[in-house]
Amino acid sequence: MARVAVIGGGISGLGTALMLGRRGHRVTLFEQDERQAGEDLDGDFFRWDRPRVPQAAQPHSLLSPVRTVLRTEAPDVYADLLARGAREHHDFDWFGEHPPHRAGDEDLVTLRTRRIVLEAALTAAVRREPAVEVRRGRRVSGLVIEEGRPARVTGVRVGAATHPADFVVDTSGRRSPVPAWLTEAGCRPPVLDSHRAGIAYLCRWYRLRDDGPRDPGRVKTASAAPYAFAGVFPSDNDTFAVSVVLSTGDPTRGALTDPDVFEAVARRFPASAAWLALAPEPCTAVLGMAGLDNRWTTLADADGPVVTGLVNAGDSLIHTNPTFGHGVALGLRAAQYLAAHADRIAADPMVYHAWTVEALRPWFDAQVTADRADEQRLAEASPPSDRRAAARAACAFDDPVVMRARAQVRHLLRLPDEAYGADEVDRHVSKWLAARPDFTPQHDGPTREQWEALIPG
Repeated sequence: MARVAVIGGGISGLGTALMLGRRGHRVTLFEQDERQAGEDLDGDFFRWDRPRVPQAAQPHSLLSPVRTVLRTEAPDVYADLLARGAREHHDFDWFGEHPPHRAGDEDLVTLRTRRIVLEAALTAAVRREPAVEVRRGRRVSGLVIEEGRPARVTGVRVGAATHPADFVVDTSGRRSPVPAWLTEAGCRPPVLDSHRAGIAYLCRWYRLRDDGPRDPGRVKTASAAPYAFAGVFPSDNDTFAVSVVLSTGDPTRGALTDPDVFEAVARRFPASAAWLALAPEPCTAVLGMAGLDNRWTTLADADGPVVTGLVNAGDSLIHTNPTFGHGVALGLRAAQYLAAHADRIAADPMVYHAWTVEALRPWFDAQVTADRADEQRLAEASPPSDRRAAARAACAFDDPVVMRARAQVRHLLRLPDEAYGADEVDRHVSKWLAARPDFTPQHDGPTREQWEALIPG
């Protein structure tokens, strides 16, 4: 069994350490933050300043792979997640009565929860795992590297101390220092593919009042205008977030940091208006997030691994902007693969690198393609140009066959071309359009004039 050092104690790091430990490997996890997610979920979520983890306070929807991996690898964590308030939501719940079951339908489930709930459940499980030692408040300052072709990582440095390992897993996030350490040591540089996402997110958290209404009724959780999107993220323990997405170049973006302006704008989108009509209690200021990119960082090139004894996972490997909520799902999928093949990966990291290209890279490419289209449309405030794609999106909420395809894409089960290109889906969309010959793609959000009337002059 391998000695493994894990750099970074976020969700990917915790999941990797837990799954490796449960397979008998000896794991040491190094996390520079002394604080850990605990029993005070609201305190940890609303009052823990985490500048290195800006996404921690943003809304999340945990997609099917999160549920599947946890139920397979750590059912105790999954049970704890539900006990702490996470809720299952099946995509077919939109219809009230589910259509006849098909194989795979059981996986079309979102976990509605804040990220901190999953982090707390994983932290508790890691504390119980005897094969895992967590060293908090310990910042890894470098790698121990033996010369060779390629060089080999044999451990990590923490201050003046060294900690040997059979292999090291970098889960230190999108700002990982590992690529710089490798190039400084004379290794071939990691291969970086980065695409700036010209969109910005603003969100605000709310809680339903004990004495107030609880249910917005049958309403979609997303709305759109030509220049902005708005969405609602129902979450755990009566919390939910309202999010607004717009171009980074939009001149009104700064005004939305004012809670009154943000809420006035959000009330002009049907999705968020329905939830705000429940008179919830605001829990936060308006939280912004920009400077986003989609970044793929692989420790292998055309000549093979740039180093052995080291792999990366989570945002250190694949970082995508939050539009589709892929991060946690892809991070736990990588953790599961690492744990299942640890001995082979320690001997030959190309086993892992090849798997990431096959299993994860297509979702990165799909995100880049979608972001380019969204960035252009928001910047130009242009209407949807693809009538059939717009029809497919609308049809999904009338037709379970099309909803199934939509859900399979959303949950990282099938790529868009495969799911939407199926003959059955094509027939159902054609039938829907034939019944609506005058269908024109439309937005349900405010016009630009209505939007700007809400922005202080």
